Amino acid sequence: MGLTKRIVPCLDVLEGRVVKGINFVQLRDAGDPVEQGKSYSDQEADELVFLDITASHEKREITKEMVKKVADVVFIPFTVGGGMRTIEDIRGILESGADKISLNTAAVEKPELITEAAEIFGTQCIVIAIDAKRRFIESEAEAEGRIIRETEDGRPCWFEVVTYGGRKPTGNDALKWAQQVEELGAGEILVTSMDRDGTKIGYDIPVTKAMAELTNLPIIASGGAGNPEHMYEALVEGKADAALIASIVHYGIYSIREIKEYLKEKGVPVRL
Repeated sequence: MGLTKRIVPCLDVLEGRVVKGINFVQLRDAGDPVEQGKSYSDQEADELVFLDITASHEKREITKEMVKKVADVVFIPFTVGGGMRTIEDIRGILESGADKISLNTAAVEKPELITEAAEIFGTQCIVIAIDAKRRFIESEAEAEGRIIRETEDGRPCWFEVVTYGGRKPTGNDALKWAQQVEELGAGEILVTSMDRDGTKIGYDIPVTKAMAELTNLPIIASGGAGNPEHMYEALVEGKADAALIASIVHYGIYSIREIKEYLKEKGVPVRL
């Protein structure tokens, strides 16, 4: 299976607190980002992702102070996303201590930002987050120009890119967008299934696997982890390079070590 697979806790931050929702809504409190970041770093998570989930929608910047505080206590690679729209925004977050930045809405609205950022800061620190929603095909017209995949029950669907923290459908095909961001200079893709987010029923394997097969970029699977078996499915069947997790570690259902030990027993190469 090659390279070591990564387990990546994600801190969704709203008004300075970590929150977790279901399908991007029904948010509930899950703690302090600095404490949580330190805890996951101490537990030997492979990386940490910090997403300011309303920054784009509210058209404001991420608080750099919060990024600095987390960076001070975290000794693993740290990705920050939310609200960055310019090269200056990106520079500010990297200077505050982030190792990588994640672009979502801004990348869709201004694709040249990906290329510009990759040229200035290096491809390796540009992560493109894609929030994808299943759209089932009812007619041939709907399939026109789409990359079609079958879901678990054999129904044909395509995946739509949604921006502004799950608020704005764009009409863009997420699989085509994944191919495009690779050409533009992205170093990694973080794909979140809006249908699976917070549900704990497992990752959306068809979208993760399709992105892994259609691009040469590392794919981080996100949305739906309920147990270590789901991570195994995403990393093996879904061909992801990393599995993003949130509620199952935020609420103490599993520890990072338990997850990694399970994966190791199943033959998945992980760092223990």
